[in-house]
Amino acid sequence: MTHAASGPRSVTLPGAVGLASGRTLTGVEVAYETFGTFDDEGSNAVLVCHALSGDAHVATGPDAEGAERVGWWDGMVGPGQPIDTDRYFVICSNVLGGCSGTTGPGSIDPGTGRPFGLRFPLVTVEDMVDVQAALLDELGIRRLLAVVGGSMGGMQALSWARRYPERVASVLAGATTWRLGAQAIAFNEVGRTAILGDPGFQGGDYYEGDVRPNHGLAVARMIGHITYLSDESMHDKFGRRLQDRANHAFDFVTEFEVESYLAHQGRKFVERFDANTYLYMSKAMDYFDLAAGAASLADALAGVTARVLLWSFTSDWLFPTYHGREVVDALVAHGTEVSFIEFTSPYGHDSFLLENDEQGHFVAPFLEQAYAEVRRRGGDAR
Repeated sequence: MTHAASGPRSVTLPGAVGLASGRTLTGVEVAYETFGTFDDEGSNAVLVCHALSGDAHVATGPDAEGAERVGWWDGMVGPGQPIDTDRYFVICSNVLGGCSGTTGPGSIDPGTGRPFGLRFPLVTVEDMVDVQAALLDELGIRRLLAVVGGSMGGMQALSWARRYPERVASVLAGATTWRLGAQAIAFNEVGRTAILGDPGFQGGDYYEGDVRPNHGLAVARMIGHITYLSDESMHDKFGRRLQDRANHAFDFVTEFEVESYLAHQGRKFVERFDANTYLYMSKAMDYFDLAAGAASLADALAGVTARVLLWSFTSDWLFPTYHGREVVDALVAHGTEVSFIEFTSPYGHDSFLLENDEQGHFVAPFLEQAYAEVRRRGGDAR
């Protein structure tokens, strides 16, 4: 079965999707895009998982209107890139609970005929992965060459390794963790509080009116964006420089460059993202614990059969290097083949979106080796 490259597509999953909360969803729609061609052996499928504010458009290609649009990981995914779409068949889907075509809080609740809002069930990273697995079933893809992701996407990749070991040959996860620390959870809570306290939030039922919680969502994005940067990168980019003025205003106005930058990021985010989805995605990250239900992280990962590549960045204080090393130690305890790199970078958590050349030096050969091994074994044994 061969799939040509595509623009935005969607599929409605059959039956009911069971969630970790005990609730179910029916008629789940999944928005996805593909890049490259699925080979005849079924051996070259790579699932790329996006982070909190991402979507299915991982590489340059047509948008919903048919116009070419740059992807969010364009320096890593595409023709001739480390994840080479001339060689691999790349799939990326918007996660469950998202706001870019996949069923989420802004979708219509069939029971009421109105958007779900906060009546949408809370979802977990594992729920997202289960929906991805169901999407692959619909596409006729039984086994993946690799699952790749950074940040929340890395959480999904690691969850794939534990949850579906028989379906994935390799896992590549960067700037991620096996569970958030208290500081990261705290920042997420501040962002949610900004949204929930916005008068425009209206208990989550703002879709059918003209007033939305734009201020709260913008503030949440500003807070989140600070956590994605580092002290060094903020100093180099902004310092204490004033914006469009020579002296202090002695008023509560935007006057420093860094203030103007954060305000701009907040405004841009409101134009493309949904406040309810921000609540659901950040909560899913808080809930994520790869060792849940096991005596230890090592016990939780005992069944992992995939080859694993993990990487971190020196200035990423949101997902610090020791989180990755804990996963490495747990995998090594059971003899799992794992590689780990810590990159020196000044860009904080955002490094995984910016340091493409550095990441590519390791991602490309790791994927090539995994692909050669899968093909040596005869590809997908369908």
